Amino acid sequence: MEDKKDNKAPKVTGIGGVFFYSDNPKETNDWYIKNLGFEINQWNSSSFESRDINDSEKINSLQWSTFNKSEKHFSPSKKDFMINYRVQNIEKLVNNLKENGVKILDDIKIYEYGKFVHILDLEGNKIELWEPIKNKQL
Repeated sequence: MEDKKDNKAPKVTGIGGVFFYSDNPKETNDWYIKNLGFEINQWNSSSFESRDINDSEKINSLQWSTFNKSEKHFSPSKKDFMINYRVQNIEKLVNNLKENGVKILDDIKIYEYGKFVHILDLEGNKIELWEPIKNKQL
């Protein structure tokens, strides 16, 4: 049986975030705070943590956030949402996507909390791919 902890195959390993447009992000966030107990952090999002199924010492993070429609954060997609997928081996994954003819929207960018790149799926949905920096979860 394959040891999944050491698997470096280029692939999605989980959901990293769910982002959507709101007519009024402040009011929407306040509604989620009041009615569902969300805690909004310094990034104007809510962080949900869970243990990694393959490594119980590792904590994964899922970000939930609203964006004002005027920001055009999800362009060129026409949809009101964007999903962030946590991935491993982002460089190889991007190479595979290019070989498969997938539209890559930008180059991989590196930040203190991970590597990011944006693609479009078959229906024009903007997707954010995120490879966390080892031992550095949000």
